[in-house]
Amino acid sequence: MLDKILYNTVLSQTLSPCGKYLIAGNIYSQIAVFDLDRVLNPVVELLTTDYNKPKYTHTLESGRQVCSLASTEKFLIAGTVNEIFGWDWKNVVSSKLSKPSWAIRVPSQSSSLEQTDVNSLWLSENETKLYAGCGDNNVYVFNLEDGSLVSTLKGHKDFIHAVHGHNQQLVTASEDGFVMLWDARTGKSHNKVQPHANSKVARPDVGKWVGSAAIGDDWIVCGGGPRLALWHLRFLDAVTVFDLPDHGIHVSFFHDDCVFAAGAAKHLYQLNYSGEIKVELPVSATTVYSAVLKTTPNKILAIAGSSPEIDLCTTFNYRDQVLHFR
Repeated sequence: MLDKILYNTVLSQTLSPCGKYLIAGNIYSQIAVFDLDRVLNPVVELLTTDYNKPKYTHTLESGRQVCSLASTEKFLIAGTVNEIFGWDWKNVVSSKLSKPSWAIRVPSQSSSLEQTDVNSLWLSENETKLYAGCGDNNVYVFNLEDGSLVSTLKGHKDFIHAVHGHNQQLVTASEDGFVMLWDARTGKSHNKVQPHANSKVARPDVGKWVGSAAIGDDWIVCGGGPRLALWHLRFLDAVTVFDLPDHGIHVSFFHDDCVFAAGAAKHLYQLNYSGEIKVELPVSATTVYSAVLKTTPNKILAIAGSSPEIDLCTTFNYRDQVLHFR
C-alpha cells in the first residue's frame, strides 16, 4: 500500500515566539515540530540524513485535521474540527505531547452532528482575544484569559476562509464571494467588497470564492477565484489588479511595502503596489495553503500546501532549504 504521507497536505503553519521552531499541521491530524536551528545552522560533524525532517511529530487524539495554527508567548493554538486547543510551548517542543493546557469548543449553531472546521485563527495585537473563522459562516471571538465567547460576527452566507486584523479593523474572506470589514471594538460590519462583481478582477471560470484577505493602513489585498487585487480601504476600489498565472489565491499578506501571494500556482509572488512582480519563488506544492513570515530573531519564510515538502527561505529571494513532513 502506498504511504499516505506522500499525499500529505499541510493546511497550516506558525512559528514559535523564540523563532527556533516551525510548527506545521496537516490533514492527518499531525503537528510537526521542525528545529530551525538544526536546519539552518547545522553542525557538519553531527549532521544526519533526517536533519530536514520534523524533530517531533505529534498526532492529535481527536483524529481531526489541523486546519489552522497560531502562537502566543505562552501557547501553540490549533484550530481543528469543532474545537480549538492550546498547548504550553515547553510541552510542544518535547518528545511527547500531553493533553492540551486548554480547549475551546466552537458553539454549535444547529445540529450537534455538524462538523465545523476552524479554518482561520487571528490574534488581537495584545493577544487577549482569539478570532476564529469557521465553516459555519461565522467568526467567533474568544477571551484567551478564560476561554469565554465574547461575540459572534455574523454576516457571511458561506464558510470563512480567512480572518485578519489591523488597527481595530478586521477583514474576513469567504466562500460566498464577499470580503467583509468589521469594527473590532463593536463587532459590527461596516462595509463589504464583492470582488467577483468587479469586471477587472472577476474570473467566472475559477469561481467567486475569496480564499485570502489582509488589511493594512490604507489597503486591503484579497484574491481567490477573482484575481488578486489591491483595494483602497476608504474608497473600496480595485486600484491594482495583479496579473498572475494562478488558478486561485489562498495566501496573501503585506510585508515591507510589498504584497506576498500564493495559491494554485508554481510560485509564491512578491509584488509591489503598482503590480510589478519583484520576486518569483518556486514552490514544492501544486497549491499553497499556508505561508508564514517572521523577521525576528531570524528572517524566515515557510511555504506549504499540497505536498509533504515545505519550502524555507531566509532572504525571501530564493529557496534555501526544503523540509520534509513525512
